[in-house]
Amino acid sequence: MGDVSSESAGEPPLVRVHSECLTGDALGSHRCDCGDQLKAAQRAIAAEGRGAVVYLRGHEGRGIGLSAKLQAYVLQDGGLDTVDANLALGLPADQRSYRSAADVLKDLGVSRIRLMSSNPAKQEQLRQHGIEVAEQIALPVPARPENTRYLAAKRARMGHLPTASSSDDVWRDLVAGRLPGITTDPEAAALVERYGPLLAAGPRLVLAQLGQSLDGFIAARTGDAIFVTGEQDREHLHRLRALVDAVIVGVNTLVIDDCRLTVRAVEGPSPVRVLLDPKARAPRTADMLTDGCSPVLWFVAAGTPAPEPPAPHVEVLQFPVVDGHFVPSTVLEALSARGLDRVLVEGGGRTVSAFLAAKVLDRIYVTTAPLLVGDGVPGLRFAGADRLADALRAPSRRFMLGEDVCFELDLAAARRTAATGQPVAAQS
Repeated sequence: MGDVSSESAGEPPLVRVHSECLTGDALGSHRCDCGDQLKAAQRAIAAEGRGAVVYLRGHEGRGIGLSAKLQAYVLQDGGLDTVDANLALGLPADQRSYRSAADVLKDLGVSRIRLMSSNPAKQEQLRQHGIEVAEQIALPVPARPENTRYLAAKRARMGHLPTASSSDDVWRDLVAGRLPGITTDPEAAALVERYGPLLAAGPRLVLAQLGQSLDGFIAARTGDAIFVTGEQDREHLHRLRALVDAVIVGVNTLVIDDCRLTVRAVEGPSPVRVLLDPKARAPRTADMLTDGCSPVLWFVAAGTPAPEPPAPHVEVLQFPVVDGHFVPSTVLEALSARGLDRVLVEGGGRTVSAFLAAKVLDRIYVTTAPLLVGDGVPGLRFAGADRLADALRAPSRRFMLGEDVCFELDLAAARRTAATGQPVAAQS
């Protein structure tokens, strides 16, 4: 995908050198992590828009072939680990060669890569064959009950990169901008699956999040929004805040909710808070403007008299408006100029809808709670298509957050699909 040649601009391309595994790749077996590794590599490359998967035939069972691999499975069921099972059959633990992978990469004009693998032998062989490995990245894939012993043997016997030990450790890695490797902790694996792609997406990322009822309202008609979704969705929201540089809300959200926009439900830094308030009507006593917890950028229309910042952590910025509203791209450019490239658009519905309509969102999370409001403040509203066939579709994932269902739409992938004409695939 994209221009992977060494002459192209930017950092080395992501590369997965993947050994053929019929049982894992094609049949979905969980006795190994091969299928999960392949899918994770494809997701990471798609998110970055640039990279390559080199798929090596003849590597079944680390080079011993499919029939011998199935015999090794029988020995593993009898108690041997993956290494000893191969050796018991009179076969080497690993007889794969990566020379052909290096040849393929050279033919593509690739001499320097970021290798997506936990296997140190793979990295060393590629280097011996003339491919510089600038970085080795352990792909974020979950361990499963069927392959726990297999993964442990690869780490203990073959020197594979270590497993992240707990959900706390994994979350600290994610907040620090590091992709954790394989983890045997179910909660940690869920964190990697949910938030790992946000790190793989690169340094610039614009997210949005909304919580709504089944009938599409984010608040009652009085404006009461406490709480549409449950505790797990609020934790998810705080995790998103911890993973971005800045969080944006419109003034209506501040007036109604007196929101703080800080990270409190999880460990992590609070982002810079951005208030879109063209007419400078925010209450000067609002928590966000007085708490000093993290910086606030108060966006006011160029023609509105600049308000006096109520506290040292508040800075007033003035920009032009169009039809009384800030242009989303102008807001993002102003934030980027300050080094704030990872942004979360949190509310309310009009603000999120404006950024969606402007096609500047890379991903959007919409969490739906099992309640009916009947009449209230609507969530997403934008000029739609006349036909359902032309409705906005994007690769999607869904997560259960207690009783709520969170849908994640990859809008950046949908835009790439529209540009290339390739079909969009959904994920669960």
